[in-house]
Amino acid sequence: MTYTTITLDVTDAIATVTLNRPDRMNACSLEMADEINDAVSTLKDARALVITGAGRGFCSGADLQSTGERSITGGEGSYIALTRHYNPLMISLARLNMPIICAVNGAAAGVGCSIALAGDFVLAAKSAYFLQAFVNIGLVPDGGASWMLPRMVGKARATEMMMLGEKIGAEKAVDWGMIYKCVEDDALAAEAHALASRLANGPTAAYATMRKNILIAMENSYSEQLLAEAEGQRIAGSSADAREGILAFLQKRKAEFTGQ
Repeated sequence: MTYTTITLDVTDAIATVTLNRPDRMNACSLEMADEINDAVSTLKDARALVITGAGRGFCSGADLQSTGERSITGGEGSYIALTRHYNPLMISLARLNMPIICAVNGAAAGVGCSIALAGDFVLAAKSAYFLQAFVNIGLVPDGGASWMLPRMVGKARATEMMMLGEKIGAEKAVDWGMIYKCVEDDALAAEAHALASRLANGPTAAYATMRKNILIAMENSYSEQLLAEAEGQRIAGSSADAREGILAFLQKRKAEFTGQ
């Protein structure tokens, strides 16, 4: 697939998806949602994924200027856009079998906020901010925001974000426990790459199982989660990386994981 709204690069087992509509603050059109979904669904040689934005913003939200049959405005248009385009993207990110690092530069608003917070590790530049902008135009949060935010920051802060529609700066987002780290603007790309390199050289099968177990833990009972962990350990424990990790531990050396 040829991409027109994003770029995809895979180097040294690190895939980088860059939202690439800088003239529109990377507003997420239906095409962009579909292209991101295609990109993350077809990664073969990668063991970690970085998502970032071109220019001065991460993503300003859904593209409300789309018109005609591709319009996402109006109740029915919004419903179709979400169920056919944005929601499948969010599910793909949740189910991806490798760690996701989101490097947030500038605004992460609306569905762009949801995409950013889908990362396992969210790094934000000091000038970045997160915004649930929906209430300001008479709409409601989507892209999984009403599921993610209460679990990340609690009901009171999630309600503040969604009902007041005010910007949450990167440093405040760290303080709230919403994101992993806030860094200087000019250090964002290097920090994201260093973390991605570390993860890309780790035990990929174990990471994939961790991602799944963290996701289902939100709904599972304690006993259900214990079983999920046992099943996950069976999968991870049968991998070549686990055999290498145990051997390296016994030999008192650093493990060399291959992602197998």
